[in-house]
Amino acid sequence: MATRGDLAWLLVPKQLRELPADLAAVTLGVILTLGSVFVPGISDTPIRVLFGLFFVLFLPGYAFVAALFPEASSPVTTANTNQESSDTRREAENPTPEPGTAAAHTPNAQADATVQTQSHDGIDGIERVALSFGLSIAIVPLIGLILNFTPWGIRLGPIAVSVSGFTLISVAVAARRRAALPSGEQFQVPYRDWLSNARSELFDPDGRTDAALNIVLVVSVLLAVGSVGYAVAVPPQGEQFSEFYLLTEQPDGELVADNYPQQITIEDRPELIVGIGNQEYERTNYTVVVQLQTVTTAGNNTTVEQRSEIDRFTTSVAHNETHHQRHTLTPIRTGENLRVQYLLYTGEVPENPTAETAYRDLHLWMNVSSS
Repeated sequence: MATRGDLAWLLVPKQLRELPADLAAVTLGVILTLGSVFVPGISDTPIRVLFGLFFVLFLPGYAFVAALFPEASSPVTTANTNQESSDTRREAENPTPEPGTAAAHTPNAQADATVQTQSHDGIDGIERVALSFGLSIAIVPLIGLILNFTPWGIRLGPIAVSVSGFTLISVAVAARRRAALPSGEQFQVPYRDWLSNARSELFDPDGRTDAALNIVLVVSVLLAVGSVGYAVAVPPQGEQFSEFYLLTEQPDGELVADNYPQQITIEDRPELIVGIGNQEYERTNYTVVVQLQTVTTAGNNTTVEQRSEIDRFTTSVAHNETHHQRHTLTPIRTGENLRVQYLLYTGEVPENPTAETAYRDLHLWMNVSSS
């Protein structure tokens, strides 16, 4: 009778079930990385960084190496000779029997005639790991360079999809080439041997010195993992600030910090772009208050004679993101040298908003006529 585990395994596509363990792990790593990048709620956590580093620095190179070298490192038989003086002395004392004679078939003669040892030729596990890191560091920037000349550009989405596609294609090629080899020549990751050796080293040391070294090794690994985890979970923060600016849109759609309205009528409705850039290291809720002010100036002092709120809007911006809000300016009275002031707040807005209580402020000068 099939168990739940068996039924769940049968739900996995046949192509994935037949993948070798290491290639299946690479495929799973790609899927988990894409999930940590694009799934809401996870993409803002340190999990994204952990998967992203492993994804960029190891997986593409490992899959590419697996496609290039599907075979295991093969043993090669070579003759093992002793020192020249010993061989010469042995030959002088015991001449090599003539082929075809009875002496040539004795065990001692055969042993003296040829002594063979086995060595390994090909790419082994350590070489695969080293090449995986090296090739990943070369492949990912190359993919980014190619994307730079495409309409998608170098952005998170295109980079993640492109590197994932390259990795999965390499996995498919590696699986096909490995399946074409005899089972004894296919590369396999010796998980069981590694676990068996690690268990014997940790729990059955040869002496007290080995036991002490094992304890030091375990503690060192735990400290290293803890340090890396803390650095990823609590990254050092730079200066916290928010960008606040005004732009105008040109006829060709380009946004520029120029050509602000200066002379308008009471019926005009000029449109501005309010820009907010979040560098606060957390999602922040912003409120923008727009006021039309009548002011007087004396030297370097500016006094607000009258202020009227003409608009207010709120928005929420994630860290390291920028929000552009289209705002239609609606003058409510005419006058010379009127000031339009934009006040940015990150918390509660006071009853009487002013530049002194705002987090950031911007202003424009304009003349508003009746016609």
